[in-house]
Amino acid sequence: MKKIYSLLAALLLCTLLFNACKKDEKPAEGKLNSFAALFVVKNAYKGSDVQLNAEKLGGATQTGGIVISNLSGNNFPKGGLIIQNASRGQVRGLLIELPDAAGNYAPGDSLVINIDGSTLAKVGSSLQLKGITTADITKVSSDNALKPRTVALGALLGNFELYENTLLKVTADAKPVPQPGETYAGNKMLDDGSGSAVALHTAATATFAGNSLPASATYTVIPMYGDEAGNYGTIPQVRLRTEADVENASGPIYANWPESFETPDATVKGSYNMNTPAVPDNSIMLKTGSWKLYQSIIGNTAARDRFNEPGLQSIRMQQNLTESAYLQMNFDLPNGASKVTLWAGAYYTDAVSTFRLEYSTDGGLTWLPAGADIQCQSRGSRQETFLLNIKGNVRFRINKLGLGTTSVPNILNGRLSIEDIAIYSN
Repeated sequence: MKKIYSLLAALLLCTLLFNACKKDEKPAEGKLNSFAALFVVKNAYKGSDVQLNAEKLGGATQTGGIVISNLSGNNFPKGGLIIQNASRGQVRGLLIELPDAAGNYAPGDSLVINIDGSTLAKVGSSLQLKGITTADITKVSSDNALKPRTVALGALLGNFELYENTLLKVTADAKPVPQPGETYAGNKMLDDGSGSAVALHTAATATFAGNSLPASATYTVIPMYGDEAGNYGTIPQVRLRTEADVENASGPIYANWPESFETPDATVKGSYNMNTPAVPDNSIMLKTGSWKLYQSIIGNTAARDRFNEPGLQSIRMQQNLTESAYLQMNFDLPNGASKVTLWAGAYYTDAVSTFRLEYSTDGGLTWLPAGADIQCQSRGSRQETFLLNIKGNVRFRINKLGLGTTSVPNILNGRLSIEDIAIYSN
């Protein structure tokens, strides 16, 4: 019996080896993907000009994306067509050199581009795709929605090459504060109070160059490397496409804002509800003044708390409460408010939650809503903007609504991260 088992085992082993040899003789045939996402295309550049082909792109000979450039505002070098796409969570943009034909394509056009034989090269620090003609471009559709990503200037400048030639929204002040009659023309520094500033370049030929520059606004921009004269270069800049890219104009941000919650250390307010000599009635001193953190702590857990670069702390508000949690100013600002911005998002993988921005003009005796209730962003954070017209003394608070214990889908009340509250004078 043992001999029979041994013989069967030997036969089985021979069969497996024979089949394996057959597979080696004729490997499985598969069709390579002919389309490369923009992050794959851009990664082919290794510091010097590179001619693209299927070998360098894993078998791909095409790329594509949605057009985000708009040359009608005359604020970009002529001949530059800019597209962006997203793949595997990576959003990238690319400038395509297309002399005399870039204006043939409108924002929202979806394009597929044959890039076999084209060249990736840098002009200054600007990465560009060269050697493309209109014959290489197929328009698939038009009027596709363009949704800019909102980004803090610290994150933008810390990863400028990743954001280059993509569509973004930034909320910032012009620094110094514009003088009466000052216009967009030239290079104006935008500062969002994070300690980072970027040049807003407007060409003298731009259709809006003579428009008045606001003290603060939300700008839809395309980051690019340029120079002082408006050509491609090595200076990180952002550019508007048309005057429609400016919204939410307001007065300047108050000095010493935004409140970024970077000081004191998170250990000072590590419990959601405290009343000690160091933390009386949940109140602590932050950079901007005294704040009450009721059912709230300072959080600093990477990849869970939603803090903006280069910061390392934000506010985390408690979950599953049947009462409100508050992040509340204990002091007034003297010159009213024309706008408030803040970043909010669900902590880690928690359920979303709902909060309300409220204000008081009587020293905190009564509170009024500053806008509609907001359901926060899930798995990330989002900047919220409130346009106001409040005169005189004013203070604000975040009221995280006490909706009860989370029970998906009926009750959603996870922990809430709040970051970078900015208040703009009126």
